[in-house]
Amino acid sequence: MEHKLPHTSYFRNLPQELPEITSLIKGCCQNNRNSQREIYHWLHGYALKISFRYISNLNEAEELVSESFVKLFKNIHQFNFSLQCDPEALLKGWFKRIIVNTCIDHLRKTQLKIVSYDVSPEKELPVDHQETGLDKIAYQEIIEAIRQLSPVYRTVFNLFVIEGFSHDEIAAQLKISVGASKSNLSKARQNLRKLIKEKKEYKRYA
Repeated sequence: MEHKLPHTSYFRNLPQELPEITSLIKGCCQNNRNSQREIYHWLHGYALKISFRYISNLNEAEELVSESFVKLFKNIHQFNFSLQCDPEALLKGWFKRIIVNTCIDHLRKTQLKIVSYDVSPEKELPVDHQETGLDKIAYQEIIEAIRQLSPVYRTVFNLFVIEGFSHDEIAAQLKISVGASKSNLSKARQNLRKLIKEKKEYKRYA
């Protein structure tokens, strides 16, 4: 059974700027529990939102967030940042990749065993550059619609549209061909348009 995206109040309302972030990172490198706790509280809501885009079950999404934090603290000594850059933004970007990879590894083991058919270059689906319902609908509604897609469509759509991966990168990540990645993205968009249209019609006659 799929869960609806939690209300924004579910996620902790933490300050956007975390003071002494470099000290906390150094503390985490030394396995300091207080530093780890501060980092956890700061990034938990951010991590859960990312995980919940890929995983339809909230409990599973939480478990993968916990797994991602374990990986973060285990490997944080590898994190490099320059004082000239924003360490918070760099850490969030680094952690985001850990979360996405953790979710994909989970999906690959459990739900991504069946991948859509491949497409040859001559049959490659054209890119739709025109504005569609997906461009006009609110972000929250798009996320809820994405969550109704099949795991493989949802994963490819998230990676391409939201995370900004190329088809080559998606193919390497999911161990599929570039053509299959493009095919899954096209089908995901078609299904999203259908879901959004049905939702609008339902609201109209409700």
